[in-house]
Amino acid sequence: MDLFHAMKVFNKVVETNSFSLAADRLGLPRASVTTTIQGLEKHLQIRLLNRTTRKLSLTPDGAVYYERSVQILADVEDIESHFHDTERGPRGRLRIDVKASIGRMILIPMLCDFHAKYPDIDLVIGMNDRPVDLVQDAVDCVIRIGQLKDSSLVARRIGTVQFVTVASPKYFAEHGKPETIEDLKQHQVVQYFNSRTGRNIDWNFVVDGEIQSISVNGPVSVNDGDSYIELALQGFGLIQCPYFMVAKHLESGALKEVLHQSLPEPLPISVVYLQNRHLSPKVRVFVDWVAALFAECPLLSGCTLSLNQKSEFTCEQKKENNNFTIHSLLEQQNTAEVFALNV
Repeated sequence: MDLFHAMKVFNKVVETNSFSLAADRLGLPRASVTTTIQGLEKHLQIRLLNRTTRKLSLTPDGAVYYERSVQILADVEDIESHFHDTERGPRGRLRIDVKASIGRMILIPMLCDFHAKYPDIDLVIGMNDRPVDLVQDAVDCVIRIGQLKDSSLVARRIGTVQFVTVASPKYFAEHGKPETIEDLKQHQVVQYFNSRTGRNIDWNFVVDGEIQSISVNGPVSVNDGDSYIELALQGFGLIQCPYFMVAKHLESGALKEVLHQSLPEPLPISVVYLQNRHLSPKVRVFVDWVAALFAECPLLSGCTLSLNQKSEFTCEQKKENNNFTIHSLLEQQNTAEVFALNV
């Protein structure tokens, strides 16, 4: 049998979770897809899929085969891309993962530009709050905020995220404004908890060049960025979050910033991909494109907020757009668990 064809058919069945949809996507008769999967299972002498009248699911052997075959097909696609006419440019399926807030506010609005430049690249964009494994989840690259720890990966820093402490005018009218960090003990905040550990995340501020972490109090905890901001808009309490997520609310006056003299610690934002001596053309052009996009974004430019009510930006350091390994990231100042890893 044609194992390469069978592998592609099997992967499409898994991705669509349907024999019928897989047949439609591949332009094949449904009976042909069914016969191909049966033939593959017979050839391998294992069951790959559990089939019921309502759903399909991978067997343990099927999950292993799918994981490996995704990588094999991607490798074949990458090899082929090196030999195509250079005038056509990079092509093939590119799977990326990004935090939902960054995807919605920064990446998605500009995807028409990317598609216009690289029409032969099919983008698959995951916007989950759970961390992904680039190998196991067959993801080509991810965009992440904060310090990164996996030394088997390569990161390119593409910007800096500034955090702010804000609340609504309604909250300030009822409770007053904190003038110092110590005043936060007398105020109500909306808690944000880490999805992996379930622990509420401490707030932090840069005081005299040192990072000061504090525990804050509040009767409600969430792990969704939109809900977090909505509670602040309703006047439920103070929040500490990335500036880009609340910029429009600060501009409209729906939220107000406090503690200008002690900003939270800014964090790097990076595009991360696997170490590869021959970096895929499609990954290379996406990394270059997203680096340029983020470098031009005033909310992610490596600048910090000025200490006035207008929330204007003043650059305090040059932007860095060079490749560096995760080890060099770890040489930077360590941070505690950060809210940004969940937004």
